[in-house]
Amino acid sequence: MSSNRPECENLLLNSDASAGTINTSTRCRVPTVTTRYGVRSESPSEDVRNARYRSTSPYPFTMAVDQKLEELMGLLGDFGRYQAFQFVLHLLAAVTAGLHMLSLVTVAAVPEHRCFIEALDSASATSNGTILPSFSQLASYIPLNADGELESCLMYDPLAADNGTTVSCSSYVYNNTYYQSSRTIEWNLVCDKRWMGALGQTIYMLGVFTGAVWLGGLADKIGRKKVFCWSALMQLILGVAVAFTPEFISFLVLRYLYGIFGSAGSYITGFVLTMELVGPSKRTPCGISFQGAFAGGIMLVAAWGALIPSRMILQVVYGLHGLLLVAHWWIMDESPRWLWMQGRKREAVNIVDRAVRMNGRGMNVDKEYYLVEDKTAYTEEASATSAGLADLFKTPNLRKMTLNVCLCWFANSITYYGLSLSAGKLSGNPFLILFLMGLVEFPSYISISYLLDKLGRRSITSSLMIVGGICCIVAAYLTRGSTESTSIVMFGKLFIAGSFAVIYNYSAELFPTVVRNSAMGLGSMCARLAGAMTPMITLLDSFDPKIPAVIFGVISLISGTWVLFLPETMGKPMPQSLMDGENFGRGDTAFSSCMGRNKTHTEDFPPPQQMVPLRKNSR
Repeated sequence: MSSNRPECENLLLNSDASAGTINTSTRCRVPTVTTRYGVRSESPSEDVRNARYRSTSPYPFTMAVDQKLEELMGLLGDFGRYQAFQFVLHLLAAVTAGLHMLSLVTVAAVPEHRCFIEALDSASATSNGTILPSFSQLASYIPLNADGELESCLMYDPLAADNGTTVSCSSYVYNNTYYQSSRTIEWNLVCDKRWMGALGQTIYMLGVFTGAVWLGGLADKIGRKKVFCWSALMQLILGVAVAFTPEFISFLVLRYLYGIFGSAGSYITGFVLTMELVGPSKRTPCGISFQGAFAGGIMLVAAWGALIPSRMILQVVYGLHGLLLVAHWWIMDESPRWLWMQGRKREAVNIVDRAVRMNGRGMNVDKEYYLVEDKTAYTEEASATSAGLADLFKTPNLRKMTLNVCLCWFANSITYYGLSLSAGKLSGNPFLILFLMGLVEFPSYISISYLLDKLGRRSITSSLMIVGGICCIVAAYLTRGSTESTSIVMFGKLFIAGSFAVIYNYSAELFPTVVRNSAMGLGSMCARLAGAMTPMITLLDSFDPKIPAVIFGVISLISGTWVLFLPETMGKPMPQSLMDGENFGRGDTAFSSCMGRNKTHTEDFPPPQQMVPLRKNSR
């Protein structure tokens, strides 16, 4: 029986005995590989064709293509009934992640408020049936601001002789039109304590940051399913427990843990499970669907908030959404790719066998064929050390791309959450506005699904960020709470949500395989850091209401403009080694493309491998 291992020979280029190094070039020929369900042409694979580039590369790398694994996963097809079922299970984690992320918008809502006036608001003063004092009565005790409205945090000093001296409020009266209870009302987290409410959201975002770093690595070690299911259980417990915390410190501790498991653990592992299961042609729409499901979670926050007046019951209901993920332990499968790479091949093959039958592909998986140890089933090239995060900053082109992408993640996140958290400050029904904030994202995701592979990543990302940033700045200078201002904010959210969805795919395509996970992790960390900073930036509206929106808009404009200097990735082979990444897109910017000088170094990459399917009666 002929071997399917590439026939290679090493050509000695030079050696340095004193340094203990030998530089070689590898020349390989891959014969025709016939499998049970398909045949690969005699042209060498992408990794083998790149051997001559990598063998002389000064960069460390680890590359492995397991042909049996790819053949096994190929039996599933890109997207069948089995993948659809598992995808829906994974997608539920995105819904709960969005719900938990913005739950504080309603649970700790900040209603309109003013100082408590003893003469007007005490029980004895309202015993005659008068519930709300008139504006003229209140104006005698509370000064007016620049807009002619009552000050929220000041009142005239009742002990001052001239009655023109103002003092801070000692207690408050809250407008209960929309909110009968909230953490803010219970703990008076307004005025000089307003920072405490913002700290609650910041702590949650820091928890998400921790979860993204810690649980992401843990899922690579112990499995995606274990991290997913344990995170689901923890978000159920913590989501309910945080409703009953009696004081602020314990509230912050539980919010931090809630962030780790509520919007990081199951969401991130669910996304990875989907990407490892579906075929290449379905990864973009499936990835964007996760963003849509996240927006659906935001809409649930608004819907439940409008129906449940008690903040304690409301938080319990939010927490109970973790029940949607509890059954996953029995009905969701582990990633076959992860199982295979861990040496648990029989489990991986059993899952694929069941999936093939569920997809109705009319074939049986020969389990013994895939379980036989075959050292020639893959081609592996490795150096003594693996590439890591530091390699993203060692060479100029990769360094520029890394910094650019990090700012892009940061800008998208800070603008997205800045607009989302501002929903309660817009004029009108806050629940309706928050619901529309989530709903408005869907047209963006649907459009991107169709346009991403037609217009390119760079142009879409840059355009959406620039227009979104302009919307933020324009809205800041319109009358606060007006229909025009609210509409502009909604448009800004639509554009930023779109660019935030694209950056996931764009980042994965820009960086070489050996550091792709590190680059994505770094970008995600920048996004979580931005999310943690957002609530604190919103506090700057105490000095001027325009400041937060202008900051969000300017950051988005700067990043959107800088994105134009990134290379386009549409229709181009993804870089593999660090040398590939350093050469990728060099000289390719939006400006060079417009001027006709778009020659890049992508010719360094060989064409993709062609796959020739077998007819059913072939051997």
